[in-house]
Amino acid sequence: MRARTEPVAALLVLVMLIAASCSDSAGPSSPEAGSKGEAPGLSGSVVVSAAASLTDAFADVGEDFSEIHPDVKVMFNFDSSTTLSTQILEGAPADLFAPADEANMRKLTDANLISGEPKVFTRNELVIVTKPGNPEGIETLADLAGAGVISLCGEKVPCGKYAAEALAKAGVTIDESSITRGQDVGATLTAVTDGDAVAGIVYVTDAAKAGDKVEAVSLPEDVNVIATYPIGVLSGSTNIEVARAFMDHVLGGEGQEVLADFGFVPAS
Repeated sequence: MRARTEPVAALLVLVMLIAASCSDSAGPSSPEAGSKGEAPGLSGSVVVSAAASLTDAFADVGEDFSEIHPDVKVMFNFDSSTTLSTQILEGAPADLFAPADEANMRKLTDANLISGEPKVFTRNELVIVTKPGNPEGIETLADLAGAGVISLCGEKVPCGKYAAEALAKAGVTIDESSITRGQDVGATLTAVTDGDAVAGIVYVTDAAKAGDKVEAVSLPEDVNVIATYPIGVLSGSTNIEVARAFMDHVLGGEGQEVLADFGFVPAS
């Protein structure tokens, strides 16, 4: 009897070895296991409508996201937050919205156009920018009142509202005849770098981007204004899964590191 059971035992051992081998092949090295903790298999495209001040930082964030998800195409629409919210309310296609203030995000949440709750993902601060060398000797907001042409963002866009708030805190009034206004913070900065204005008020991140084309004059904490940036997925998105993955990436470690590299302030 013993001689007849040995071949059966050997066959059982062989079957167990084959099963173990198949189990190993489906381990972490398998493509089905995902990469970098991100959800595998994402594809398609998304449109991100984002504040102009996020242009360079979000371009890098988008590249990083596409490296993780090579089958995803991220497209950006950069402009003033007010312009973008108006476009979306009028039916312009977008999958995510990332304005430079909570007021413009509220316009979309009030219209039930945001899926879930928007999240604040970063902050920014204001700074005075002057021509290189600061020829007018501008040291405070008060110095702007009689310095010449001053570049400010449009009154209805976030950077313009923040500048007005900072000037009000400092008790400073600049005659409107001495003000040139930009559609967004990029245009406001360009007025100074091109010599159309002697100084302006922009975000710290934009002053840093301009490098030696401007000189930055910091604002004291008691008159500075913190810009808050929320992000949310549009309820009408045609690719909500990818849109939510991009939002998670912005809120995650890699996205936050890129934003910090460009001078943005952590959200918390």
